[in-house]
Amino acid sequence: MTNLNYPAIAAIVPAAGVGKRMQADRPKQYLVLHGKTILEHSVARLQSVAGVEQIWLALAADDPYFDATALSHSNVIRVKGGDERMHSVLSALNFVDEHQYPWVLVHDAARPLVRQTDIELLIQRCLARGEGGILACRVRDTMKRGELMVAETVSREHLWHALTPQFFPTALLKAALHDAISAGVHITDEASAMEWAGHSVLLVEGHSDNIKITQPADLALAAFYLEQSS
Repeated sequence: MTNLNYPAIAAIVPAAGVGKRMQADRPKQYLVLHGKTILEHSVARLQSVAGVEQIWLALAADDPYFDATALSHSNVIRVKGGDERMHSVLSALNFVDEHQYPWVLVHDAARPLVRQTDIELLIQRCLARGEGGILACRVRDTMKRGELMVAETVSREHLWHALTPQFFPTALLKAALHDAISAGVHITDEASAMEWAGHSVLLVEGHSDNIKITQPADLALAAFYLEQSS
């Protein structure tokens, strides 16, 4: 599916979070998975895609771990991240020339298993339609709403799990994030900013093994998936 006619694409990885739910001695993106940090795996998946010409990493200002990774000797660009994901992405976007890079991928630092073919499918579909989109998986389980007790069963029809990367025109995403933050809107991913700004967001079905490492059990599952694919 590799397409050398892609426009120049920028990629942003927000990696300033601390990942408290992992209960580890360091941010989850710096935990080791099959000999490399999770962050290195995630960035490598982006680097494998034709058209991705430059990658920006939004890191905490006092990050003491990055320099020990191989990424510190690569051509990725380090920028200062923010308190939340939306601030980190906007911080990186402020360094991206929208004329040189008209489209941008944003990928979670803790999604090391995304498939190159899924990223390429996302790019291909979005470029064909001229609008941004996200990788997503259909909800398969019965959905419940509630706290300690079930309040209701929610139909899973038309429900999706949002994944990354998410892929949007650079100028539109930058404006949407800036305006949403200025308006005090809490943004959980780039698609939610675009939705709030009134833009259409395409759903592109990806593979369910594109997991986000959030809790200790996720690390073991990611290791298993890597072993199966090697």
